Amino acid sequence: MVEGELLIPPLRPGAAIAVIAPAGPPGPGRRDPVEGWLRERGYVPTLLPSCFGGQQGHGPLDFLAAPDAVRLADIHTAFADPRFDAVLALRGGSGCIRLLDGIDLGLLAASRKLLIGYSDLTVLHALRDRAGIPSLHAPMPASDWGLPGSEPDTEALFRCLASGWRAGDVVGQAAPHALSNAGRTGPVRGRLIGGNLAMFCALLGTPFMPDVEGALLFIEDVSEEPHRVDRLLSQLRLSGVLGRIAGLLVGSFTGAQSADAVLADHLPTLRCPVLAGWPSGHGQPNRPLPLGVPAVMDVAAGTLTLD
Repeated sequence: MVEGELLIPPLRPGAAIAVIAPAGPPGPGRRDPVEGWLRERGYVPTLLPSCFGGQQGHGPLDFLAAPDAVRLADIHTAFADPRFDAVLALRGGSGCIRLLDGIDLGLLAASRKLLIGYSDLTVLHALRDRAGIPSLHAPMPASDWGLPGSEPDTEALFRCLASGWRAGDVVGQAAPHALSNAGRTGPVRGRLIGGNLAMFCALLGTPFMPDVEGALLFIEDVSEEPHRVDRLLSQLRLSGVLGRIAGLLVGSFTGAQSADAVLADHLPTLRCPVLAGWPSGHGQPNRPLPLGVPAVMDVAAGTLTLD
């Protein structure tokens, strides 16, 4: 890429944002402020039907925000309707993977609209990556915005949306003294892919798995006990993924017993450079991270630079 080349265009004030709930339902009172938050930032929000339920609190599928047909229709509407400039997930949770074989991949590939979200949205980011279109791993309104300590992450998201992302932009800095395999420090180039570790592993063996050859793989997770993190990393190793990537970028692992010992056991054995302590994931900080874009990972400097 040429230095300064625009990789993800700015989302200017006045842009129309479709808000969808492709995974789980919002918690009590968490949907109500969303329109106001977006309007305060100068955007024009529309909450699509999946945001208003149809499943929550009713039977064994109450972990879904709405029936599959409603959530699927909202994905298609959000990307196909020319009124909308970007697509924002209300929250993550569970349920996106149920929709993959029903999504119109041609429609998704024809739309350059930015998809914003993380967690369960990892599988939708993978679809966008297969179409060669960037997306954004970033805080979501019902999961993050307005919660104690979330303001720096939310501010970073809106600041980046207003400016866009260009080749040469340094998108973050790893925590100092974070684990890495020091003998393999890079820098290395590759397309940035990944997101939630469990959801990325769920794509293995499906036709929706992104191409990992020479990529920079980002992983993070929440509420996964050490033995489960060990199983997921072993699955990536045994499937050959960890032997094919150019580098591994490790975000936060939160909400369970510390996985540090498991990570310290797996990561130094990799043949590729590893940069841990990245400020993205389910914990705080959760800085926005562009996916599906070329980047340079520099372990010695602890940085990631768009390429």
